[in-house]
Amino acid sequence: MPSRVQGLAELIFEGSWNFVLGIVGSEAKAKRIFPYVFTIFIFVLSANLLTLIPGQNAVSIRAEQGAVPLFRAIMADYGLVFIMTITSVIMMQIVAIAAMGPLAYAIKFINVKNVGAFFVSLIKGKPEFSLLAQGFLDVFLGFMDLIGEVAKVFSLSFRLFGNVFAGEVLGAVMLFLLPFFGPLPFLFLGLLSSCVQAFVFAVITLIFVNMASEAGDVPEEEVMESLSELNN
Repeated sequence: MPSRVQGLAELIFEGSWNFVLGIVGSEAKAKRIFPYVFTIFIFVLSANLLTLIPGQNAVSIRAEQGAVPLFRAIMADYGLVFIMTITSVIMMQIVAIAAMGPLAYAIKFINVKNVGAFFVSLIKGKPEFSLLAQGFLDVFLGFMDLIGEVAKVFSLSFRLFGNVFAGEVLGAVMLFLLPFFGPLPFLFLGLLSSCVQAFVFAVITLIFVNMASEAGDVPEEEVMESLSELNN
């Protein structure tokens, strides 16, 4: 007979699996994505909940700037959050390259098909300036896609880091102004925020990875047409 702890663990595990499967829609894909996303969720959730143990701020060490708490929220350290985020973003790019292929992935950011078509029409003596305008628009959109990939690092990391750091600072201020009972409502708020932030970070990572895996749905004819325009 399973114990209560085992039942709770199986409930969390099975519920998380069904949630991931409902988003990606494929069991084969879910088996590849689920271990990474679920590990992120458990790691961030455990790290956030450990900071709610009472008495940690009372343990401090002396430093040049004064007493510094020995135990603090590790998610309030941007270095760790940045490493987690950059690892996830790099994995998204690897998944996209595996789904699309290296050439199609590069064309996603450097799309000069219409620019090449314009020069072809110019050589033939029948310049089509609409192709040139569309080509510049494609290049601009590709540049914006590249900026969007870089922005994922900051959007993911700042959301988690900012919320955890703000919660830690707010709790310390309320503990100083209203000791004993004053911080209790903020501890419950921190408990809710710890769960929500872990869920949000894991879900956003899941969605980005799933979108990268679906990038391979670009028609092969369009990729070959772009390559032929580049060769011309």
